[in-house]
Amino acid sequence: MITNAYINRAIDYILNHINENISVDEIASHCNFSRYYFSRMFKAETGESVYEFIKRVKMEQSAFRLKVEKRRSITDISCDYGYSSSNYSSAFKQHHHLSPMEFRRSITQISLTNPLFNKAAVGLESFEKCTQKISIEVLEDYPVIYERHKGSYGNLSVHWGAFQEKHKEHITELTLFLERTYDDPSITDIDECLYDICMTAPEGCQLKNTYVIKGGKFAIYHFKGFVKQIYTAYQSLFNVWLPQSSCEIDHRYGFEIYRKIDNGSMYMEIDLCIPIK
Repeated sequence: MITNAYINRAIDYILNHINENISVDEIASHCNFSRYYFSRMFKAETGESVYEFIKRVKMEQSAFRLKVEKRRSITDISCDYGYSSSNYSSAFKQHHHLSPMEFRRSITQISLTNPLFNKAAVGLESFEKCTQKISIEVLEDYPVIYERHKGSYGNLSVHWGAFQEKHKEHITELTLFLERTYDDPSITDIDECLYDICMTAPEGCQLKNTYVIKGGKFAIYHFKGFVKQIYTAYQSLFNVWLPQSSCEIDHRYGFEIYRKIDNGSMYMEIDLCIPIK
């Protein structure tokens, strides 16, 4: 768990400005620390230097754009993250061991292996089947209590149990449980994924570990199934539905809303909320 409030503030700043040429000095100043002290603190908390984290996020989020925005040119996407075409190709290949073009050609096939469950095979849904499960909605803002983790999504159930026990006095029949996942595990190393587990904060909540998940326009995939099938649903969204739909994903981060969970069978009903323009 990433518990340091200043480091979480820095991560939020990086994620919200990842398409800009942000510097370590700028982020340290945002958190009111010297570059040297802040850099040491960031590395101790996350296991990465600030520079390494910024570069990795740029490489992985731009790769995600290559995956879901197939009609956009590689040059346009590289510019979104502050790279010239030649510099981007070099940095991308160093990180992913494929050129951007090779990555774009192979990512659907790469996505057909589920890294969370013993590399199980994945059968993508058709565009038509996805469309039957998707609604376009405008969601409200959600003030939430949260905890941030870096690691495998496979550890979520353990973290959720501890989180709910810790905050049980704030849970009512109206509480919603949400999850914010920042990475696609077909792109990001499974042990480097960043995610927030959240619950709606009651009015007047005085806890410090709170923020607001911004609402707006979303494509919402209404998932009904078992935990092992969630990866398939996401990959169908990313590889099939988004590239073929008329919807454009925007630069907000998506999240999930848990509607129903059977802890015995692990049957779940979850809204997978993908931000669109």
